[in-house]
Amino acid sequence: MASNDPGLAQAAAPAEDPSKGMVVEDPKDGMLEEEEHPIAPDQFDEKYETSKYEIWAWYSYYIGNNGLTLFNYGPTAAQNLVYQQAEAVGGPDNTVLRFAGQDRTINSIILLCNGISFAIQIVIFLVLGSYADFGTFRPNILIVLSLIAWGIGFGWLGVHTHEDWQTGLGLYIVGLIAYQLCLTYWTAAFPGLARNTREMRDKAQAFEEGAVTRNEYDFADSMKRNELSNVAFYVQSVAEILILAVIVGVLFGLDVNASTANNNWGLSVLIAFATGVWVLVAIPWFVLEKRRPGQDPGMNIVLAGFWQLYRALKEIWQLKQSLFYLIGYFLLGDSLNTTVTVIGTLQNEVVAYNTLQLAYLLIVGIAAQAVGIFVFWNVQKRYRFSTKTMFNAVAVGIILLDGWGMIGIWTQSFGFHHVWEVWLYQAFYGLFVCPWYSYSQIMISEVTPRGKEFLFFSLFSIIGKTSSFIGPLVSSAIIDDTGNNSSPFYFLFALSIVSFLFLLFFVDLEKSREEQAAFLERERVAKAKKREETAELE
Repeated sequence: MASNDPGLAQAAAPAEDPSKGMVVEDPKDGMLEEEEHPIAPDQFDEKYETSKYEIWAWYSYYIGNNGLTLFNYGPTAAQNLVYQQAEAVGGPDNTVLRFAGQDRTINSIILLCNGISFAIQIVIFLVLGSYADFGTFRPNILIVLSLIAWGIGFGWLGVHTHEDWQTGLGLYIVGLIAYQLCLTYWTAAFPGLARNTREMRDKAQAFEEGAVTRNEYDFADSMKRNELSNVAFYVQSVAEILILAVIVGVLFGLDVNASTANNNWGLSVLIAFATGVWVLVAIPWFVLEKRRPGQDPGMNIVLAGFWQLYRALKEIWQLKQSLFYLIGYFLLGDSLNTTVTVIGTLQNEVVAYNTLQLAYLLIVGIAAQAVGIFVFWNVQKRYRFSTKTMFNAVAVGIILLDGWGMIGIWTQSFGFHHVWEVWLYQAFYGLFVCPWYSYSQIMISEVTPRGKEFLFFSLFSIIGKTSSFIGPLVSSAIIDDTGNNSSPFYFLFALSIVSFLFLLFFVDLEKSREEQAAFLERERVAKAKKREETAELE
């Protein structure tokens, strides 16, 4: 992962002598080899050293951006109003509304809104991701996105009757976009925070002095990134339990079970309340984040963004391990996202959840999630397991979940057909599957070249959204063909196993580090050539 021009001050400011580096290319065979006097890839100015307050401010932001607002309750509120509008215009059995110029079923409307949201996200991710790795303005991107998200959250206070269903769908679409963008650009900051800590500074000095090997240095870098991501997930989980406990009290106070109107108003109040929490806990990160300089664009900033995107798409074929993980991430993410969707439909057959019951289930699931990530991280830390080892363990949990559902194809005694299984599922999912949301992101940082975090996290987010959109459509077709709501588990079980085996045998993180170093060197040369060409034209 070293480079003569690491470029990323989010991860590190440039070394004093950027012409030096710990990895050089052997002219004989083109392979990378160490110099006698290595320079650690993470050289930085002391004024950008990560403080414990900055790290906790980063954790704090995640407490607010926990998904309750625009990812959980927002879509629920929007879909709730659509169902009520359909009933109002056509009776209890009506499932058709006029939307976007033609009559559509409720499911079609929701899928169309998801598609619109996804298409917009692709464009925004590619544009922002191309520019976010440059300069010192990057924190402003998250601030602006957060302000938009908060406006949508509070806007739900004015949308809680079936006549507002179209406005609700608009908030649903834009809310999903804002939530995903905020989450992605918050996440992309953690490699830089980890690499600017005092521990990594000391490790860099030890490496330059020959006290530790490059492998030991890289392992320390990896473990620090694991620590920040996993602790953030744990802190957010514990805090979210407290938020949900307050929400339960609010729901009782609003008497949401008394009427449909009360339930509608309760959903809007919950979204606004969770948004208010988000505002309070996000401010410390906006104040304490150090505006570390990013890459030097080396050219006009407008051209630089598109140039970086072009280079990344062109060179991704040279980053084979990054590409392999991208494929595996899509396949396994597709399996997981679809599995959760299918289990959700089965749960609704077993018992109908109102807002209060949903809150109870979320509390159980998130409590198990907190325990799960705490155990995973402490086991990894104690036995010094690699990121990939822990990621593989989560993949096994996903396979077991699909196997559980597949049994339900043949029997009604097991396989998400009973109320007790709904509660057991929440516990199993939290303990053994939810660590995916931390370790899959850490794996992205493992295969991302230094200085390209925001661009690569954007690309992976696009892939993740694609998987969450395609899988449910395939499963829906399988259900329509078989008439059995458990039948998609045949497909999902096989997909999970194939994805796991692909990632197990084809993704090699050590090879990825070598490929990243070569990639950054080629880009340094290409950027210098581009700068010379620009100078000649001027």
